[in-house]
Amino acid sequence: MKLPHCQQATIAQAKITRYLLSEIHEDGKSKAAFFLRFGFSVTQWEVMRDALLAHAAEHEIASVLDTAKGKHYTVEGELTTPSGRKPLVRSVWMLETESETPRFITAYPLKRKKDDSGT
Repeated sequence: MKLPHCQQATIAQAKITRYLLSEIHEDGKSKAAFFLRFGFSVTQWEVMRDALLAHAAEHEIASVLDTAKGKHYTVEGELTTPSGRKPLVRSVWMLETESETPRFITAYPLKRKKDDSGT
């Protein structure tokens, strides 16, 4: 199953520029260190937005968590990056009850299994 309504998914600029690619954000700086290594940058934040949107559209849902406000969908798979490398990444999306617009929550690296020969 793919992310429901993924063609309408949104990612706020601040989620990328002030969190995922922020080297000073308390929770985001370790993620920034990871994503910056693959060529993403704050000045061209749209590149990361587009890569995360494509990630959600291309990969299957790994898990779903029901919450009081709706559902959290976890998507796992390779992320296309400016460097050409494809790290394994988990992204999390929120689809509020009665909404058709998935909202990006976070993304972070996953470790590959030893028998996985990804790039």
